Amino acid sequence: MQNTLSALNPQKWTVPLPMEYGPGARRQLVELCREFNIFRPIIITDQGSLNLPFVGEMQRSLTDAGLACGLYGGIEPNPTDTSVIAGAAAFREWRADGVIALGGGSGLDGGKAVALIAQQQRCDLWAFDFDQPVPSGFGSADFPPVITIPTTAGTGAETESTAMLTDTARGIKGCVWHPRARPSAVILDPELTQSLPANLTAWTGCDAIIHALEAYFVPSFNPLSDGAALQALSLLWTSIDTAVAQGQDLEARGKMLIGSCLAGVGFLKGLGLVHALSHMVGATYNTHHGLTNAIILPVVLRFNQADISPRLTPVAQALGLPDAGFETFYTAICAKLDHLNIPKSLSALGVQHADIGVIARKSMGDPARLTNPRDSSVEQLEQLLAQAIDKARD
Repeated sequence: MQNTLSALNPQKWTVPLPMEYGPGARRQLVELCREFNIFRPIIITDQGSLNLPFVGEMQRSLTDAGLACGLYGGIEPNPTDTSVIAGAAAFREWRADGVIALGGGSGLDGGKAVALIAQQQRCDLWAFDFDQPVPSGFGSADFPPVITIPTTAGTGAETESTAMLTDTARGIKGCVWHPRARPSAVILDPELTQSLPANLTAWTGCDAIIHALEAYFVPSFNPLSDGAALQALSLLWTSIDTAVAQGQDLEARGKMLIGSCLAGVGFLKGLGLVHALSHMVGATYNTHHGLTNAIILPVVLRFNQADISPRLTPVAQALGLPDAGFETFYTAICAKLDHLNIPKSLSALGVQHADIGVIARKSMGDPARLTNPRDSSVEQLEQLLAQAIDKARD
Protein backbone atom coordinates (compact mmCIF):
# COMPACT_ATOMS: atom_id res chain seq x y z
CA MET A 1 0.00 0.00 0.00
CA GLN A 2 1.18 3.52 -0.78
CA ASN A 3 2.25 5.42 2.32
CA THR A 4 -0.16 8.32 2.79
CA LEU A 5 0.76 9.45 6.30
CA SER A 6 1.25 13.04 5.16
CA ALA A 7 -1.32 15.55 6.42
CA LEU A 8 -1.43 16.94 2.88
CA ASN A 9 -3.29 13.91 1.54
CA PRO A 10 -7.07 14.33 1.19
CA GLN A 11 -9.08 12.02 3.46
CA LYS A 12 -12.72 11.10 3.97
CA TRP A 13 -13.58 10.40 7.60
CA THR A 14 -16.76 9.38 9.35
CA VAL A 15 -17.55 9.91 13.00
CA PRO A 16 -19.31 7.65 15.49
CA LEU A 17 -23.05 7.53 16.05
CA PRO A 18 -25.20 7.80 19.20
CA MET A 19 -24.17 5.23 21.81
CA GLU A 20 -25.72 4.21 25.11
CA TYR A 21 -23.07 2.76 27.41
CA GLY A 22 -23.21 1.29 30.91
CA PRO A 23 -24.35 -1.68 32.95
CA GLY A 24 -28.04 -2.13 32.17
CA ALA A 25 -27.90 0.12 29.08
CA ARG A 26 -30.06 -2.41 27.23
CA ARG A 27 -33.02 -0.95 29.15
CA GLN A 28 -32.78 2.07 26.84
CA LEU A 29 -33.81 -0.09 23.89
CA VAL A 30 -37.51 0.79 24.02
CA GLU A 31 -36.80 4.52 24.00
CA LEU A 32 -34.27 4.18 21.20
CA CYS A 33 -36.78 2.29 19.08
CA ARG A 34 -39.32 5.04 19.56
CA GLU A 35 -36.72 7.71 18.83
CA PHE A 36 -35.99 6.13 15.46
CA ASN A 37 -39.64 5.33 14.66
CA ILE A 38 -39.31 1.59 15.10
CA PHE A 39 -42.68 0.23 16.21
CA ARG A 40 -42.45 -3.33 14.97
CA PRO A 41 -38.82 -4.44 15.41
CA ILE A 42 -37.26 -7.79 14.71
CA ILE A 43 -34.23 -9.08 16.59
CA ILE A 44 -31.66 -10.63 14.25
CA THR A 45 -29.18 -12.76 16.16
CA ASP A 46 -26.84 -15.70 15.78
CA GLN A 47 -27.50 -19.34 16.56
CA GLY A 48 -25.25 -19.24 19.63
CA SER A 49 -27.08 -16.29 21.19
CA LEU A 50 -30.64 -17.25 20.29
CA ASN A 51 -31.47 -19.05 23.54
CA LEU A 52 -29.57 -16.79 25.94
CA PRO A 53 -31.81 -15.25 28.63
CA PHE A 54 -31.31 -11.62 27.62
CA VAL A 55 -32.69 -12.26 24.12
CA GLY A 56 -36.07 -13.25 25.49
CA GLU A 57 -35.84 -10.45 28.07
CA MET A 58 -35.41 -7.82 25.34
CA GLN A 59 -38.16 -9.30 23.21
CA ARG A 60 -40.58 -9.25 26.15
CA SER A 61 -39.66 -5.70 27.19
CA LEU A 62 -40.32 -4.42 23.70
CA THR A 63 -43.59 -6.30 23.34
CA ASP A 64 -44.76 -5.16 26.80
CA ALA A 65 -44.06 -1.57 25.71
CA GLY A 66 -46.37 -2.03 22.72
CA LEU A 67 -43.58 -2.67 20.21
CA ALA A 68 -44.40 -6.16 18.92
CA CYS A 69 -41.00 -7.78 18.45
CA GLY A 70 -40.12 -10.61 16.09
CA LEU A 71 -37.07 -12.87 16.31
CA TYR A 72 -34.80 -14.55 13.79
CA GLY A 73 -31.87 -16.56 15.09
CA GLY A 74 -30.55 -18.39 12.07
CA ILE A 75 -27.26 -16.51 11.56
CA GLU A 76 -24.32 -18.95 11.61
CA PRO A 77 -21.06 -18.39 13.56
CA ASN A 78 -19.52 -17.50 10.18
CA PRO A 79 -22.52 -15.79 8.56
CA THR A 80 -23.48 -16.83 5.05
CA ASP A 81 -25.48 -15.07 2.38
CA THR A 82 -28.02 -17.90 2.65
CA SER A 83 -28.91 -17.16 6.28
CA VAL A 84 -29.03 -13.41 5.58
CA ILE A 85 -31.50 -13.92 2.74
CA ALA A 86 -33.61 -16.04 5.09
CA GLY A 87 -33.39 -13.29 7.71
CA ALA A 88 -34.63 -10.72 5.21
CA ALA A 89 -37.58 -12.98 4.44
CA ALA A 90 -38.31 -13.20 8.17
CA PHE A 91 -38.20 -9.38 8.36
CA ARG A 92 -40.81 -9.10 5.62
CA GLU A 93 -42.98 -11.89 7.03
CA TRP A 94 -43.04 -10.12 10.41
CA ARG A 95 -43.79 -6.84 8.61
CA ALA A 96 -40.96 -5.32 10.61
CA ASP A 97 -39.89 -1.68 10.38
CA GLY A 98 -36.53 -1.92 12.12
CA VAL A 99 -33.70 -4.31 12.93
CA ILE A 100 -32.12 -4.98 16.30
CA ALA A 101 -28.81 -6.64 15.47
CA LEU A 102 -27.82 -8.56 18.59
CA GLY A 103 -24.89 -10.85 19.32
CA GLY A 104 -21.22 -11.22 18.59
CA GLY A 105 -19.75 -10.33 15.23
CA SER A 106 -21.92 -12.86 13.45
CA GLY A 107 -25.20 -11.52 14.87
CA LEU A 108 -24.21 -7.91 14.20
CA ASP A 109 -23.01 -8.57 10.65
CA GLY A 110 -26.04 -10.74 9.95
CA GLY A 111 -28.43 -8.07 11.16
CA LYS A 112 -26.76 -5.28 9.20
CA ALA A 113 -26.70 -7.40 6.05
CA VAL A 114 -30.39 -8.25 6.47
CA ALA A 115 -31.13 -4.53 6.56
CA LEU A 116 -29.55 -4.06 3.12
CA ILE A 117 -32.13 -6.26 1.39
CA ALA A 118 -35.09 -6.45 3.77
CA GLN A 119 -36.95 -3.34 2.65
CA GLN A 120 -35.75 -2.86 -0.92
CA GLN A 121 -35.61 -5.58 -3.57
CA ARG A 122 -34.10 -3.63 -6.48
CA CYS A 123 -30.63 -5.03 -5.75
CA ASP A 124 -29.61 -8.41 -4.40
CA LEU A 125 -27.21 -8.84 -1.50
CA TRP A 126 -23.92 -9.03 -3.41
CA ALA A 127 -24.74 -5.89 -5.38
CA PHE A 128 -23.55 -4.21 -2.17
CA ASP A 129 -20.12 -5.86 -2.39
CA PHE A 130 -17.53 -3.54 -0.85
CA ASP A 131 -15.19 -4.19 -3.78
CA GLN A 132 -17.71 -2.91 -6.32
CA PRO A 133 -19.06 0.59 -7.00
CA VAL A 134 -21.70 1.64 -4.48
CA PRO A 135 -25.15 1.01 -5.97
CA SER A 136 -26.68 4.35 -6.92
CA GLY A 137 -30.14 5.67 -6.25
CA PHE A 138 -30.39 4.57 -2.64
CA GLY A 139 -31.12 6.79 0.34
CA SER A 140 -31.53 6.15 4.04
CA ALA A 141 -35.26 5.53 3.55
CA ASP A 142 -34.46 2.41 1.51
CA PHE A 143 -32.97 0.72 4.56
CA PRO A 144 -34.69 0.08 7.88
CA PRO A 145 -33.14 1.64 10.98
CA VAL A 146 -30.71 -0.66 12.78
CA ILE A 147 -29.82 -0.68 16.47
CA THR A 148 -26.72 -2.75 17.21
CA ILE A 149 -26.12 -4.47 20.56
CA PRO A 150 -22.81 -6.39 20.84
CA THR A 151 -22.68 -9.28 23.31
CA THR A 152 -18.94 -9.92 22.93
CA ALA A 153 -16.01 -7.53 23.23
CA GLY A 154 -14.20 -8.20 20.01
CA THR A 155 -15.95 -7.55 16.76
CA GLY A 156 -16.18 -3.74 16.73
CA ALA A 157 -18.86 -4.19 14.08
CA GLU A 158 -21.46 -2.08 15.83
CA THR A 159 -20.68 1.36 14.39
CA GLU A 160 -20.57 0.82 10.62
CA SER A 161 -22.75 -0.74 7.90
CA THR A 162 -20.03 -3.13 6.72
CA ALA A 163 -20.79 -6.83 7.19
CA MET A 164 -18.51 -9.81 6.55
CA LEU A 165 -20.29 -12.80 5.00
CA THR A 166 -19.38 -16.02 3.29
CA ASP A 167 -20.34 -16.01 -0.37
CA THR A 168 -21.55 -19.59 -0.67
CA ALA A 169 -21.29 -19.59 -4.46
CA ARG A 170 -17.65 -18.43 -4.58
CA GLY A 171 -16.48 -19.98 -1.30
CA ILE A 172 -14.92 -16.73 -0.04
CA LYS A 173 -15.60 -14.18 2.65
CA GLY A 174 -16.70 -10.86 1.29
CA CYS A 175 -17.90 -7.57 2.68
CA VAL A 176 -21.26 -5.92 1.92
CA TRP A 177 -22.22 -2.39 2.83
CA HIS A 178 -23.89 0.85 1.85
CA PRO A 179 -22.98 4.27 3.29
CA ARG A 180 -26.67 5.08 3.81
CA ALA A 181 -27.26 1.93 5.86
CA ARG A 182 -25.18 2.78 8.95
CA PRO A 183 -26.67 1.77 12.29
CA SER A 184 -28.85 4.41 13.90
CA ALA A 185 -27.61 3.76 17.43
CA VAL A 186 -25.46 1.43 19.53
CA ILE A 187 -26.10 -0.07 22.96
CA LEU A 188 -22.97 -1.09 24.88
CA ASP A 189 -24.03 -3.03 27.98
CA PRO A 190 -21.15 -4.90 29.67
CA GLU A 191 -23.63 -7.03 31.62
CA LEU A 192 -24.40 -8.84 28.36
CA THR A 193 -20.79 -10.04 28.15
CA GLN A 194 -20.44 -11.41 31.68
CA SER A 195 -21.61 -14.92 30.77
CA LEU A 196 -19.18 -15.27 27.87
CA PRO A 197 -16.91 -18.30 28.53
CA ALA A 198 -13.21 -17.70 29.18
CA ASN A 199 -12.05 -19.10 25.85
CA LEU A 200 -14.45 -16.94 23.83
CA THR A 201 -13.54 -13.92 25.95
CA ALA A 202 -9.90 -14.50 25.04
CA TRP A 203 -10.55 -15.15 21.35
CA THR A 204 -12.85 -12.17 20.82
CA GLY A 205 -10.58 -9.97 22.95
CA CYS A 206 -7.62 -10.89 20.77
CA ASP A 207 -9.70 -9.96 17.75
CA ALA A 208 -10.26 -6.49 19.20
CA ILE A 209 -6.56 -6.04 20.00
CA ILE A 210 -5.68 -7.05 16.44
CA HIS A 211 -8.26 -4.63 15.04
CA ALA A 212 -6.55 -1.83 16.93
CA LEU A 213 -3.04 -2.88 15.93
CA GLU A 214 -3.78 -3.42 12.25
CA ALA A 215 -5.81 -0.21 12.03
CA TYR A 216 -3.07 1.88 13.60
CA PHE A 217 -0.41 0.42 11.30
CA VAL A 218 -2.36 1.25 8.12
CA PRO A 219 -0.14 3.91 6.53
CA SER A 220 -2.68 6.67 6.05
CA PHE A 221 -3.24 9.96 7.88
CA ASN A 222 -6.30 9.57 10.10
CA PRO A 223 -5.85 11.00 13.60
CA LEU A 224 -9.44 10.08 14.54
CA SER A 225 -8.88 6.40 13.84
CA ASP A 226 -5.34 6.36 15.21
CA GLY A 227 -6.42 7.94 18.48
CA ALA A 228 -9.29 5.50 18.83
CA ALA A 229 -7.01 2.54 18.07
CA LEU A 230 -4.39 3.57 20.63
CA GLN A 231 -6.96 4.19 23.36
CA ALA A 232 -8.51 0.82 22.50
CA LEU A 233 -5.14 -0.88 22.93
CA SER A 234 -4.66 0.69 26.34
CA LEU A 235 -8.09 -0.45 27.57
CA LEU A 236 -7.95 -3.93 26.07
CA TRP A 237 -4.38 -4.81 27.01
CA THR A 238 -4.88 -4.01 30.69
CA SER A 239 -8.30 -5.64 31.08
CA ILE A 240 -8.30 -8.82 28.97
CA ASP A 241 -6.52 -10.97 31.55
CA THR A 242 -9.02 -10.01 34.27
CA ALA A 243 -12.01 -10.48 31.96
CA VAL A 244 -10.81 -13.98 31.06
CA ALA A 245 -9.97 -15.04 34.62
CA GLN A 246 -12.85 -13.27 36.40
CA GLY A 247 -15.73 -13.10 33.96
CA GLN A 248 -18.08 -11.38 36.40
CA ASP A 249 -15.72 -8.41 36.86
CA LEU A 250 -17.97 -5.73 35.40
CA GLU A 251 -15.30 -3.03 35.22
CA ALA A 252 -12.99 -5.26 33.18
CA ARG A 253 -15.91 -6.27 30.96
CA GLY A 254 -16.80 -2.62 30.48
CA LYS A 255 -13.27 -1.66 29.47
CA MET A 256 -13.17 -4.57 27.03
CA LEU A 257 -16.48 -3.51 25.46
CA ILE A 258 -15.42 0.13 25.11
CA GLY A 259 -12.02 -0.92 23.77
CA SER A 260 -13.61 -3.20 21.21
CA CYS A 261 -15.90 -0.42 20.03
CA LEU A 262 -13.03 2.07 19.75
CA ALA A 263 -11.00 -0.49 17.81
CA GLY A 264 -13.95 -0.71 15.41
CA VAL A 265 -13.80 3.05 14.94
CA GLY A 266 -10.06 2.63 14.37
CA PHE A 267 -10.40 0.21 11.52
CA LEU A 268 -12.47 2.63 9.48
CA LYS A 269 -9.09 3.30 7.83
CA GLY A 270 -8.56 -0.39 7.03
CA LEU A 271 -6.98 -3.56 8.39
CA GLY A 272 -4.11 -5.77 7.22
CA LEU A 273 -2.83 -9.19 6.31
CA VAL A 274 -3.92 -10.87 9.53
CA HIS A 275 -7.52 -10.29 8.53
CA ALA A 276 -6.98 -10.92 4.82
CA LEU A 277 -5.62 -14.40 5.58
CA SER A 278 -7.99 -15.14 8.46
CA HIS A 279 -11.08 -14.32 6.41
CA MET A 280 -10.21 -16.95 3.82
CA VAL A 281 -9.07 -19.55 6.35
CA GLY A 282 -12.45 -19.08 8.01
CA ALA A 283 -14.31 -19.35 4.72
CA THR A 284 -12.48 -22.61 3.96
CA TYR A 285 -12.45 -24.26 7.40
CA ASN A 286 -15.24 -22.46 9.30
CA THR A 287 -12.79 -21.54 12.08
CA HIS A 288 -13.46 -19.00 14.80
CA HIS A 289 -12.43 -15.62 13.41
CA GLY A 290 -10.82 -14.16 16.53
CA LEU A 291 -8.88 -17.34 17.29
CA THR A 292 -7.66 -17.60 13.70
CA ASN A 293 -6.52 -13.97 13.81
CA ALA A 294 -4.64 -14.54 17.06
CA ILE A 295 -2.71 -17.51 15.67
CA ILE A 296 -1.73 -15.68 12.47
CA LEU A 297 -0.75 -12.39 14.17
CA PRO A 298 2.93 -13.12 15.01
CA VAL A 299 3.71 -14.29 11.47
CA VAL A 300 2.30 -11.09 9.97
CA LEU A 301 4.06 -8.87 12.53
CA ARG A 302 7.39 -10.37 11.46
CA PHE A 303 6.49 -9.84 7.81
CA ASN A 304 5.62 -6.19 8.47
CA GLN A 305 8.53 -5.53 10.86
CA ALA A 306 10.44 -2.99 8.79
CA ASP A 307 7.31 -1.00 7.97
CA ILE A 308 5.75 -0.86 11.43
CA SER A 309 8.86 -0.40 13.58
CA PRO A 310 9.08 3.39 13.02
CA ARG A 311 5.53 3.77 14.38
CA LEU A 312 5.85 1.64 17.52
CA THR A 313 6.44 4.36 20.12
CA PRO A 314 2.74 5.22 20.73
CA VAL A 315 1.87 1.50 20.68
CA ALA A 316 4.55 0.73 23.27
CA GLN A 317 3.17 3.51 25.46
CA ALA A 318 -0.38 2.18 25.13
CA LEU A 319 0.77 -1.31 26.10
CA GLY A 320 3.00 -0.10 28.93
CA LEU A 321 6.18 -1.56 27.42
CA PRO A 322 9.65 -0.53 28.66
CA ASP A 323 10.80 0.51 25.20
CA ALA A 324 9.56 0.81 21.62
CA GLY A 325 11.82 -1.77 20.03
CA PHE A 326 10.23 -4.30 17.74
CA GLU A 327 11.56 -7.30 19.67
CA THR A 328 10.13 -5.95 22.93
CA PHE A 329 6.76 -5.44 21.25
CA TYR A 330 6.81 -8.83 19.49
CA THR A 331 7.81 -10.66 22.67
CA ALA A 332 5.00 -8.99 24.63
CA ILE A 333 2.45 -9.99 21.98
CA CYS A 334 3.59 -13.62 22.00
CA ALA A 335 3.61 -13.71 25.82
CA LYS A 336 0.03 -12.42 25.87
CA LEU A 337 -1.05 -15.08 23.37
CA ASP A 338 0.66 -17.74 25.48
CA HIS A 339 -1.06 -16.50 28.63
CA LEU A 340 -4.43 -16.66 26.87
CA ASN A 341 -3.78 -20.25 25.71
CA ILE A 342 -3.86 -19.39 22.01
CA PRO A 343 -2.59 -22.37 19.94
CA LYS A 344 0.73 -21.88 18.23
CA SER A 345 -0.25 -23.13 14.79
CA LEU A 346 -3.19 -23.24 12.43
CA SER A 347 -2.73 -26.99 12.25
CA ALA A 348 -4.37 -27.07 15.70
CA LEU A 349 -7.54 -25.87 13.94
CA GLY A 350 -7.26 -28.52 11.22
CA VAL A 351 -5.83 -26.24 8.53
CA GLN A 352 -3.80 -28.27 6.04
CA HIS A 353 -0.93 -27.49 3.68
CA ALA A 354 -2.94 -28.82 0.75
CA ASP A 355 -5.21 -25.75 0.86
CA ILE A 356 -2.49 -23.12 1.09
CA GLY A 357 -2.60 -22.22 -2.59
CA VAL A 358 -6.37 -21.77 -2.67
CA ILE A 359 -6.45 -19.72 0.53
CA ALA A 360 -3.57 -17.51 -0.62
CA ARG A 361 -5.19 -16.78 -3.99
CA LYS A 362 -8.48 -15.89 -2.32
CA SER A 363 -6.67 -13.69 0.22
CA MET A 364 -5.13 -11.67 -2.63
CA GLY A 365 -8.60 -10.29 -3.32
CA ASP A 366 -9.42 -9.35 0.26
CA PRO A 367 -9.67 -5.55 0.80
CA ALA A 368 -7.67 -5.84 4.04
CA ARG A 369 -4.60 -6.92 2.06
CA LEU A 370 -4.60 -3.61 0.23
CA THR A 371 -4.27 -1.57 3.42
CA ASN A 372 -1.50 -3.69 4.94
CA PRO A 373 1.62 -1.53 5.42
CA ARG A 374 3.69 -3.89 3.25
CA ASP A 375 2.64 -5.12 -0.17
CA SER A 376 2.44 -8.86 -0.75
CA SER A 377 2.44 -11.42 -3.54
CA VAL A 378 0.58 -14.70 -3.67
CA GLU A 379 3.88 -16.50 -3.11
CA GLN A 380 4.52 -14.49 0.05
CA LEU A 381 1.03 -15.24 1.32
CA GLU A 382 1.66 -18.92 0.72
CA GLN A 383 4.84 -18.67 2.80
CA LEU A 384 3.02 -16.89 5.62
CA LEU A 385 0.29 -19.52 5.65
CA ALA A 386 2.85 -22.34 5.71
CA GLN A 387 4.57 -20.73 8.70
CA ALA A 388 1.25 -20.25 10.49
CA ILE A 389 0.27 -23.87 9.89
CA ASP A 390 3.58 -25.27 11.12
CA LYS A 391 4.66 -22.83 13.84
CA ALA A 392 3.29 -19.31 14.07
CA ARG A 393 5.38 -18.41 17.12
CA ASP A 394 7.99 -20.02 19.38
